[in-house]
Amino acid sequence: MILLQNISFGFPGGNLLFHSVNLTLQPYTKSALAGSNGIGKSTLLKIMAQEIEPSEGTVTVKGNLYYVPQMFGNFDHLSVAECLAIDKKLNALQKITNGEVDEEYFEVLNDDWDIEERCRNALSYWKLEDLELNQKLESLSGGQKTKVFLAGIQINQPDVIVLDEPTNHLDLEGRKLLYDFIEKTNSTVVIVSHDRSLLNLVDTIFELSNQGISAYGGNYDFYAEQKEVEQEALHNDIHAKERALKKAKEKERETIERKQKLDARGKQKQEKSGVARIMMNTLKNNAEKNTSRLKGIHAEKINSISGDLRELRSSLKNSDLMKVNFNDSSLHSGKILVSVEDINFKYGNKNLWKDNLSLEIRSGDRISVKGSNGSGKTTLINLLLGNRSPSEGKIMRSEFNTIYVDQEYSLIGQEISVYDFVQQFNDGAIPESEVKTLLSRFLFGKDTWDKKGGMLSGGERLRLLLCGLSISSKAPDMIILDEPTNNLDLQNVEILTNSIKDYKGTLLVISHDEMFLEEVRVEREIVLG
Repeated sequence: MILLQNISFGFPGGNLLFHSVNLTLQPYTKSALAGSNGIGKSTLLKIMAQEIEPSEGTVTVKGNLYYVPQMFGNFDHLSVAECLAIDKKLNALQKITNGEVDEEYFEVLNDDWDIEERCRNALSYWKLEDLELNQKLESLSGGQKTKVFLAGIQINQPDVIVLDEPTNHLDLEGRKLLYDFIEKTNSTVVIVSHDRSLLNLVDTIFELSNQGISAYGGNYDFYAEQKEVEQEALHNDIHAKERALKKAKEKERETIERKQKLDARGKQKQEKSGVARIMMNTLKNNAEKNTSRLKGIHAEKINSISGDLRELRSSLKNSDLMKVNFNDSSLHSGKILVSVEDINFKYGNKNLWKDNLSLEIRSGDRISVKGSNGSGKTTLINLLLGNRSPSEGKIMRSEFNTIYVDQEYSLIGQEISVYDFVQQFNDGAIPESEVKTLLSRFLFGKDTWDKKGGMLSGGERLRLLLCGLSISSKAPDMIILDEPTNNLDLQNVEILTNSIKDYKGTLLVISHDEMFLEEVRVEREIVLG
């Protein structure tokens, strides 16, 4: 069980990330933590795992907790056994097996006589049979590193499992192994992930927001349905407030006009009846004061409704605002863009693929490229783009323009500013004011226009790229996405999906996210082995 009481956290010299968060995770439950990008989900997981201390509040964990982080860079210098905190036990077991009877070794081992067998079984489950426990983590791929830490769950047998984006670097086979494990485990599980298939295996979604934590008793599909209901109710409230604001403004205009007409008639009567000038001025001042008071009453009401309306609108999802309406590709549907005949690529003296590849890509195709980690998916993309040459076979390409979006959105340079990047797409010379309006629509306010690309998060890079594409007067003939959802939260995955699914050009996607592939309407696949 995990109990968080009045948890607050802020970085030194910065604002609070979240304040007075309370959360109880009961034994044997499976939960996920959702929320917008930058709200503090990963930080809250680290607090649960007692990797970092909260600024305020208390954390209570009952049972043995195991934490799988999102990033592994600070473990690279360690061996696999050291990463999994089993190196001392393995050493003690080896010493005892070799006949050494020092009491210290028995204390370290703590009767865990089958630890070697659990290591073999766990590594076998995650298809890491060839891995050596003394191997440095830096020698492994991203997918292998993730699997090492996931294998640590079976090895350490925790009561509580905390997972931060565990599918980020996993291939489809690895994801299926994780799904199966989560379904079968009796441990308490809490997950942060954008993988909706994984999130559909939990029984509760906790949403972290500026208002605290809200619980949704169900899996991701149920959560998404409830959010849609909330959004619909929000739209209804906004429309009601808009009607109330319009009515209040009309009422103000009618009241002031009626008052002015009455004052004008009164003045005419006073002039005809010969009222003294000094009295006329007094009556005029009184009339002006009454008009001013009426205006103040109506202005207060209008300001109150306007404030409510602004607050309601600020709660709207951003995904609809940031949809890119691509122009149609200039190429006619069905035109052959790339023709590949019997190609392969050598690393050293070894062919990358067991069988040579032959394929055709036509204008309008929507294709996914699949394969396990290390099967050469990114290499194939570079061959198709002409960035590399095949070791054998041939590739014929037509003239077409392509945008290639890799996992890090490195199309956005480290030093280029937000404003200068989107101006690169301004081929129609739209006015500066319109460019800045579009930047605001994609949540880049004036204070971010000089921000460098290297300072942007994955979600911000996605939004900046989509903003640039929305400025361009020409849609790319082909969009290539290389694991585009890996570093995105659920909201940004939705933004990307909404933009790509209606794109009419050629789409080539490397992704292990089956739900994303389905939603962007992929029609066929290239499987590498």
